[in-house]
Parts: sequence; structure tokens; C-alpha cells
Amino acid sequence: MFDKEVYAGRRSRLKKEVKAGVALFLANPEASFNYPANTYFYRQDSHFSYFFGIHQPGLAGWIDFDTGEELLFGDDVTLEDIIWMGTQSSIADQAAQIGVETSLPYAELEKKIKKTIAQGRTIHFLPPYRGKVMIELGMLLDIPAHQVRAGSSIELIKAVVKLKEIKDSLEISEIEKAVDIAYLMHTTAMKMAKPGMIEQEIAGTIEGISLALGGPVSFPIILSMDGQTLHNHSHHQTLKEGRMMVVDAGAELPSLYSSDITRTTPVGGKFNQRQKEIYEIVLKANMDSIAAIKPGYEYREMHLLAARVIIEGLKEIGLMKGNTDDALAANAHTLFMPHGLGHMMGMDVHDMEGLGEDYVGYDEHTKRATEFGNEYLRLGKKLKPGFVLTNEPGIYFIPALIDQFRSEGKFTNFVNYDKVETYKDFGGIRIEDDVLVTDSGYRVLGKPIPKTVADVEKTAAEPREWLKKEGFI
Repeated sequence: MFDKEVYAGRRSRLKKEVKAGVALFLANPEASFNYPANTYFYRQDSHFSYFFGIHQPGLAGWIDFDTGEELLFGDDVTLEDIIWMGTQSSIADQAAQIGVETSLPYAELEKKIKKTIAQGRTIHFLPPYRGKVMIELGMLLDIPAHQVRAGSSIELIKAVVKLKEIKDSLEISEIEKAVDIAYLMHTTAMKMAKPGMIEQEIAGTIEGISLALGGPVSFPIILSMDGQTLHNHSHHQTLKEGRMMVVDAGAELPSLYSSDITRTTPVGGKFNQRQKEIYEIVLKANMDSIAAIKPGYEYREMHLLAARVIIEGLKEIGLMKGNTDDALAANAHTLFMPHGLGHMMGMDVHDMEGLGEDYVGYDEHTKRATEFGNEYLRLGKKLKPGFVLTNEPGIYFIPALIDQFRSEGKFTNFVNYDKVETYKDFGGIRIEDDVLVTDSGYRVLGKPIPKTVADVEKTAAEPREWLKKEGFI
């Protein structure tokens, strides 16, 4: 938890953005995974945490935009709770820790809501993503549960996005701590990428690093030799020489700020010529599009720059052909990179995405593309100082996509399908960094994680002593 001035300041700024009514924020409930008392690791709702900072269930936060009133609703623990969980701070004490002067029992929330509705005032709330929260909001607001999301406040969504998209120095520091944990996760994975290793052994090891040094991973680890599957959570394969291992993973801190890094390592630690050629194209796309980051420019421009680099690189090795401008205009690159260049990042690895990607990554000036591939660009709008985003170009050889596009006669002026057929066993490559938009340009956050061919090979060749001791290598 940060100092109470941090949360009081955030709530104060929100009051300046919403004209009237009240905002209601519900804490996340516990989530059971096989029976009621056996719950997953507790994860607070990021928006509740941002404004109220307390990480426990059974709470509600209240901000009145007309009177300035701030309330925390919740119940003190019982003796039975103390037996199992130890002594807990009272709700009043916790409210004081975040700068809220008044706390009330949770049962008072329903009365407060009914009185507010009877006065004809608006109760703003954000779109819920958990079923229990939808049901609770529905009961409190007298809305059918299946209609709750549709009743969420666009005004509050836009206000929250406006505040949270700009990271202050405290938030940036937290994200960098998470990136530094990811450094250890990824360099360890590189050192473990040996023939005979099972993917699960590596995934489990690097998840343990996150748990030991910060908190849970910021999303389920993507680690696979089948990197052509963009979000591959299967870890059952045994690593083989001649393949590559894509690792997309990050850490989450107790503050909920996170990291999101991807690296690709050749199994055995040495790129063959074919792998090196494709890798260097992706690396250039990554580095050139990062170098172009500057406030006032649409991130969509960086996405198209990365696509242009990929087209030019694939033309040089004979996988693509024709005029680069025409190929880009036809979106021929989407055969090889059918996703966007990046997304916002902060307290959630896809920051605020639950509020709606178009509210977070687009605005009235920048509209989302509708064509295949480019429509998956989660962040397209003009960049501002304080944005933290991911930059993650990739090249993938997806057999099913290749077969479909070829059978449809798609991009035949730009793709050498006969040669592409010989790459169906290749897999994929992705390289991802977390980047801060500064007043004049950009800064890649955290300790630099090896990504050049030479640095990846050097890191992979220097296994940790503990890996030898434990018999992993």
C-alpha cells in the first residue's frame, strides 16, 4: 500500500473529471477453485486498488461528485476470522490509512444506494468482469444481472482511462521493479533451453522466481516451441535441437503493477542460419519501432513501421516480393504478424482492457481498423508522456493460416507461397519490451534483457550453478 496521500490525490482528480452523481467501486470477492473454502490467491480489482488501495474482499468504495463525500463500506472481522487469519485492522483504521474519514458497515451500502436513487441521482460504476460482482451490483442497483455491464458509466470509464493512462514516477518505479524480476525469469529460461528439457520444468521454475521475488505472474506463462500459436499455454513438450522456445512472461508486484516481456531462444543456445535470418528481422522491427516512439504520434504509426520492416526483411530472404508500399496497403504482412504491435500496461498486464479496448487504445481521433490482423492492434491512439506500453512484433508461420490464404489466392502478388511452405515447421519468433513514453521520446524500462543474437547466445551458454546442482542440466 502507498501513502494515503496517493489514494486521496487519485480520488480528488477523479472528482474533477465526473460532473455529478456518485461512483461505486466494489472490491473483488474471493474465488473458489474446487470448494467454497479453498480459494485462489486473492487478487483485488485494479480500479478499486487504484482509488482505495486495500486488498481484501467484502469492501465497497463510494465517491460523491456533488458533495465530495468519500466512504468505505465493510465489516470488521469476527473472532472466528481472527483464529484462522490472525489479528486484522478494523475497517475504520484501514479507511484512515487511505485518507477516507468515514467507514460504515457493508449493510449500510444498500440503504445508501436506495436513498441516492430516490433522489434521482446517478450512480456510476465500471463494467464488471466477475460473475459475483455482476450479481452483487444487480442486487444493489435493482438491475437484472445480465444487464449490469450495459448499464456501466461511459463517463466514469473515460475519466478513469484519462487518469490511469498517465503513469507517475511512483507507478513507473513499480513497473520497473516488475521488469527487473522478468529479467531473472527470462535469463533463467534462456539458460534452461536445452535439448531434453520439458517446457513445464522451465515454466514452473520461472513462475517460482516471480513468486519468490514479487508476487504471482502477471498472466499465465506462454512458453512453447510452438511459438506460431500466439498465446500457447501448453507446456508438455520436450525441447529439441533445431527448434526455438518463445517465452512471454512477466511478474506482478503486491501493488499490482506488472511487467510483460517476450524473448525467443534457440534450443541448445545457437541460432541456425534460417532462425537467425527471421530473428534479425523481428529484432529490427522491435528496435526501429521503439526508436520511433514520441509523444504526439499515433502508436498505429509504429505498428505500420514494424510491418514495413517485416515486409522488407522477408523480401530480402525471398519469402515476400513486390512493392513494399503496395504490400503494406494490402496488409500482406498479416500472414506473418496477425496481431498488433502492443498495448497499454500498468496495474493490469493489458492495462484497463476490461473497460473496453476502444476506450483505452483509441479515441474520437483514432478509430480502430476493421481488417484482419490490424484490428488486433490494442493501442493505436496518439501517445502522451507517461504512457507505458508494450512493443512486441513477431513473425509466425501458422500452417492453417498459410493454407487458407493460399487457397483463397490472397496476397499472391506479395507472398512466395512455395518458399513459405518450407517454413511450416519453423514456429514463430516474438520480441517484446515494456516502454515508457517520455516528454521527448521513449525509455525502455528495467534492466536490459538480452535480445540481440549475440547476447541471447551468450546468456544461453552460461547456465546458473544452481541449475546444475538441481540436475536440470
